[in-house]
Amino acid sequence: MATIPLAERLRPRNIRDILGQEHLLKEGAVLMQAIQSGRIPSMILWGPPGVGKTTLARVIAGEADRAFIPLSAINSGVKDIRDAIEQARKQRFFDRPGPIMFIDEIHRFSKSQQDSLLGAVEDGTITLIGATTENPSFEVISALLSRCQVYVLKALEPDTLRALIQRAITTDEELKKKKIVIEEDSALIRITGGDARKLLSALELVTQSDEPEIIINDERVQNAIQQNIAFYDKGGDQHYDIISAFIKSVRGSDPNAALYWLARMLHGGEDIKFIARRMVILASEDIGLANPNALLLAQSCAQAIQFVGMPEARIILSETAIYLASSPKSNSAYEAIAAAMQLVEKTGPLPVPLALRNTPTKLMKDLGYGQGYQYSHAHDGNFAFQEFMPDELTDTILYQPGTNRQESDIATRLAGWWGKKYASTSQ
Repeated sequence: MATIPLAERLRPRNIRDILGQEHLLKEGAVLMQAIQSGRIPSMILWGPPGVGKTTLARVIAGEADRAFIPLSAINSGVKDIRDAIEQARKQRFFDRPGPIMFIDEIHRFSKSQQDSLLGAVEDGTITLIGATTENPSFEVISALLSRCQVYVLKALEPDTLRALIQRAITTDEELKKKKIVIEEDSALIRITGGDARKLLSALELVTQSDEPEIIINDERVQNAIQQNIAFYDKGGDQHYDIISAFIKSVRGSDPNAALYWLARMLHGGEDIKFIARRMVILASEDIGLANPNALLLAQSCAQAIQFVGMPEARIILSETAIYLASSPKSNSAYEAIAAAMQLVEKTGPLPVPLALRNTPTKLMKDLGYGQGYQYSHAHDGNFAFQEFMPDELTDTILYQPGTNRQESDIATRLAGWWGKKYASTSQ
């Protein structure tokens, strides 16, 4: 059994071997002209996962006979960038163009990390090729973006994916040893969604057998994918299943499980901003008033990971996940707004009581707007007993404090102000 993944074994080594992206690589296309001339501009390759961004960068370096310095934004910090730039300076000779520095997932770099590239790009120490799955207009700083050409790569068409399957089973040294019959390919094409790397990983899964004849059909593909928990799909079912497992682990107050699912997402290349957004929501929905500081920490996490970037952002995400999982839980705010929304749907737009209406003009005052309103701060304890609901909803209770220390204090305070009206909320 080969230890090198099929996707790596089949990685194209020259332009002629690349399938798809004809709009960029056909004869006469702008990028093809640049490659053929050897005048390679700094560029951003923007496209979905598995369409050949890394492969294209390597092929460009090979075609131009340039040194290739790869970095991953997930694992590289500012020091790694500076070291790579210094390495590039040492490899630059006379008037020859500088090495090509390839940065995978460049959108994950923080502003300071991207800033550290500017000087080397501008003076020609490196030719930058960045790969991103996100819109570079939003994720790449304008100073760097202005120094790069942007080329858009497209998801691979089904016919291209089918050609890739045939190439794999007829040319790969391992697969050629097996008798593989493609009976159905629709599941392979659908599950992998235009992602060549995912397609080849799935093909490798379904051909891991010593059967004399391997029949590939939709049922076999679906069973193999479902049984392989490592097949993480940022855009498919695994994406939603794993974030669901993460949220439920935090909600269930299990920091160990939360960290495991967090690691699964990070290992699979999940967008760290997506993870942070989910924790901000979770802090309000599942922790809420039991620990209001949870929302503050989650919000700080969402800001900090964008400032710091990967790989250090994983530590901030870990700290936040542990804190949220270890916090007391309450969904009272979530339940309260849900009940309020249902009430509005049921009752429609009830009129605002006159006492609560705005009174910017004399006419409105003459009509009774604001009449009877009591200014809370003019009363003892900054509280005055009065009705704030529409007349039809007097004494309606929407917020039910949770059974935790923080909300027990809230319930006691409400009962002290409102007496019997809020007595049912007291713990």
